[in-house]
Amino acid sequence: MKITNEQSETAVLRELGQRIVHERLKQQFTQAQLATVSGVSKRTIERIESGHSAQLGSVIRLLRALTLLQKLDELIPTVDLPPVELFLSGGRQRKRANGRAGTAASGS
Repeated sequence: MKITNEQSETAVLRELGQRIVHERLKQQFTQAQLATVSGVSKRTIERIESGHSAQLGSVIRLLRALTLLQKLDELIPTVDLPPVELFLSGGRQRKRANGRAGTAASGS
């Protein structure tokens, strides 16, 4: 199933859990083995795989153990300022929003 903005948080968590189960089984890990390798408790793995929320640190440790951590780089890509913007900003990156939420995303 494709994850979309229209899905509920519960549906997304369930889908992520199923994907982790699939990857764990593909790599021939039991939950206990993955717990040992990742440093995440077996109970936490059970909860994540059944669609419950978890701390991001636990998910990162699981992804690292499953050699999937590099995929997070695609989740929120780094933003390199164009040279002109970097020059005009004096080499500083923005730290605050302008308060016009959604204008860039909606194309307005």
